Amino acid sequence: MSAPVLVVPDLHGRPDLLRAVLDHFPDSHLIVLGDAIDRGARSLPLVDMLLELRAAGRATLLMGNHERMALEGIRWYRRYQGTHDMGDYRRAMEGYQWWMRAGGDTVRSEQGGLTLEKFPERLETYLTTLKTVVYVTGDNVIHDHPPASPSLLVAHAAPPVAHPEHATPDDAALWLRPYEGPFQMPEQVTFSVHGHTPVQTPARIGNHLYIDMGAYETGRLAVAEATPPGMPKITVICGRGEPGKARKYPRFGEPVPVRVIDLPGAPPR
Repeated sequence: MSAPVLVVPDLHGRPDLLRAVLDHFPDSHLIVLGDAIDRGARSLPLVDMLLELRAAGRATLLMGNHERMALEGIRWYRRYQGTHDMGDYRRAMEGYQWWMRAGGDTVRSEQGGLTLEKFPERLETYLTTLKTVVYVTGDNVIHDHPPASPSLLVAHAAPPVAHPEHATPDDAALWLRPYEGPFQMPEQVTFSVHGHTPVQTPARIGNHLYIDMGAYETGRLAVAEATPPGMPKITVICGRGEPGKARKYPRFGEPVPVRVIDLPGAPPR
């Protein structure tokens, strides 16, 4: 049997919380749900850690909507370098500005300036290696397509479904919100796990679990142990942050039981 699988949601520039995950779950293989970049102060060191874990076979990296926005500009810019078509350059600049307005400005500040002409190589490598959705079976094997046995579906925002506002199901899986569900899943999928929509406490709507607790500002990171066909077990790691900021997040669905780990220096609960 493979190593236990642990799902880690939106880290947004918090390598300290990723380090805490590795310390408390040293034998697990991580599925990182995307939105590792932007908002927090240390996106690039976090990207370095994730690439090292992936190279060591210890992590599967998924795309979030923030990675999707970051990819838009550099993808069109690389195309422009081959075509010299100013239409491609215009699309590259529009994509870059889209990302900057949505949180990429924090990465630009961290880098001390960031342009498409001088795009960080490690960030581009990270962005171009990401998957959209994976499935975990009871033997802890990670699949790119729905397996024939009971499995856990893992994607950033939602299961991949056809939606009129998104070009493809994979695109929808990066953007959809819980109130747009519940979402149809493949027959053998028993539960799905998502980040993207911050919640005050991990919540369940039907068989969809939402575990993004706004870790970059609250210091609280919920992780899910993949245990198909049963519901994943949730642990909340409490580190440095301002947990009171979670009051602005919605409460929805059914709260799920959690185990709590307090790190040194964490605010009192």
